[in-house]
Amino acid sequence: MCEECYVSEYRITPLLNPQECLGNHTQYICGTCGRCICIEHDKHRGLQRWNFPFKSLENAMLYLRTADFTMKRGCGIYEIKNNKGRVSYKIFAEDKDLQVFLKKNKDKICEDMKPLFVAGEYREYPNTKVRKLISEEIQKYMLER
Repeated sequence: MCEECYVSEYRITPLLNPQECLGNHTQYICGTCGRCICIEHDKHRGLQRWNFPFKSLENAMLYLRTADFTMKRGCGIYEIKNNKGRVSYKIFAEDKDLQVFLKKNKDKICEDMKPLFVAGEYREYPNTKVRKLISEEIQKYMLER
């Protein structure tokens, strides 16, 4: 498992429309394993990819490093249920962010009120880059998938 970006499948991201994401979005490029993680700011929602709800804990794990990097702290993944029993996973920088979210979304709960996973204390890595890829890098990354 990569100590920087917390996964062992180094070309698993982007999950959806990888060619489009790699070509059009800003990527966090793991300085340890080279995995690209979308860190693009969504202008319509005012959020980055890691702010969105995820369908599984595993998918949330794939984006946790971008949250840690953005917030410059170890963020946590929380299990959220809505009033119909649907489960999703969201990343928050701290417990108070979860509490603000729950106050705004009265139909959602977090039963444990603590993260399922936190990678630990935040640290910087020397070879990390945040930028858009060039076409040669995209082609190489896609071939390695």
